[in-house]
Amino acid sequence: MGNKNKTISFRVNEDAFEALQDIAEERDISLSAVFRDYVDQLVEHDGQVEVVPEDELEAMGGEDDGEQTFPPTVEVRKSFVREHERLELEAEHLREQLDEYKGYVNDLQDRLEDEEDEILLLDDLDDEDESYQLR
Repeated sequence: MGNKNKTISFRVNEDAFEALQDIAEERDISLSAVFRDYVDQLVEHDGQVEVVPEDELEAMGGEDDGEQTFPPTVEVRKSFVREHERLELEAEHLREQLDEYKGYVNDLQDRLEDEEDEILLLDDLDDEDESYQLR
């Protein structure tokens, strides 16, 4: 059996929803990613996750050792960032190519529809000097 994703659905009031959207925009991620991050943390810590405002975190001594910061940061190698940027550019290029190919296919379909009523008699082809190949 594979590890299948499941959907969780629930309702929140409008103010909470707008606050969550602001959090997502601030972190430059989707609203779904905010929930996935929270659920991942909740599962990882066996349901023992506590949301604490930054000023209370500092008051609790979270900054004493210099290691614990909020929000947590991760150092990423420059090569990883460059590879990610390269892949994003390549994906954009492939999307552009796909759009071109779709346009080409649409053009061919339009031409085919225009020529659909045209009848070509094989006897007429014999009268001409050009050779044709049927596919």
